[in-house]
Amino acid sequence: MLFTFKQLRIFESVAKQQSYTLAAKALFLTQPAVSMQIKQLEAYVGMELFERMGKSIQLTQAGSELLNYAESIHQQMTEAHDMLQELKGLKRGKVHLTMASTANYFAPQLIATFRHEYPAIEINLDVTNRSGLVHAVEHNLTDMAIMGLPPKGHHLTGIPFMDNPLVVIAAPNHPLAHGKHISLSKLADAHFIVREPDSGTRMAAERFFAEHQLELIPGMEMNRSEAIKQAVMAELGLGIVSLHTIEMELALKCLVVLDVEDFPIMRQWYIVHRTGKRFAAIPEAFKDFAIAHAESLLSLPNYKA
Repeated sequence: MLFTFKQLRIFESVAKQQSYTLAAKALFLTQPAVSMQIKQLEAYVGMELFERMGKSIQLTQAGSELLNYAESIHQQMTEAHDMLQELKGLKRGKVHLTMASTANYFAPQLIATFRHEYPAIEINLDVTNRSGLVHAVEHNLTDMAIMGLPPKGHHLTGIPFMDNPLVVIAAPNHPLAHGKHISLSKLADAHFIVREPDSGTRMAAERFFAEHQLELIPGMEMNRSEAIKQAVMAELGLGIVSLHTIEMELALKCLVVLDVEDFPIMRQWYIVHRTGKRFAAIPEAFKDFAIAHAESLLSLPNYKA
């Protein structure tokens, strides 16, 4: 007998909860019922899917492989359900978005405008770092991600939809704050506050400096743009951030954008999804909406005097 969708759903819950008890509560089942379904699934597979590590359980190699398929099947069943509902004439649906923390400064406005056209839809939104974005899209845990240029070799498709300029920021009383046409070499020895190593902003800045035969030397490392802005305002150094993130600080004159040669670094925001993914109607509509309207809806702050 083949394993069932119910067994895969229970297996996926146990794997994510790392507990039979918590999975049972989440699924409104008894723990013995959950255990029985896992045993039947293991009997069919012919291998153990979990192993005990003290009081916790961990996936075996076979379990890890099966989890990838279980997540994909779950996502496809969800998409099939949404598609069938739409064929019935229902103007409902949902879209699951995952985005970089930097995108959180503009994405809510884009989502709100989209909701005006589709008021009955449900939107689930996750915010995570670059590695989390790649994992979510690659493992089909989200409909799409809003992020910088996606990495190669992960079966991801990226569609650019809006400019994302990176600028150098400083405290208003920094010695370079009122300089004009500052040479990049003047920043070579500056104390920079940077994002974590796998951040798209960090990698773009390091690549930009290298192209100019210079090295960006990190002085401090932060995992959020908000933390970088606070550190720069506290006069701990300079920062390189997306222009989208500093509209309020520029208006309040808490930060300034330095006039540095060859800046801003021009990047783009991308809608990223798993290559070959079949979208339900609502996610497809959001993707098309963002690509068509983001540039006109979301204006960049004016930072030039």
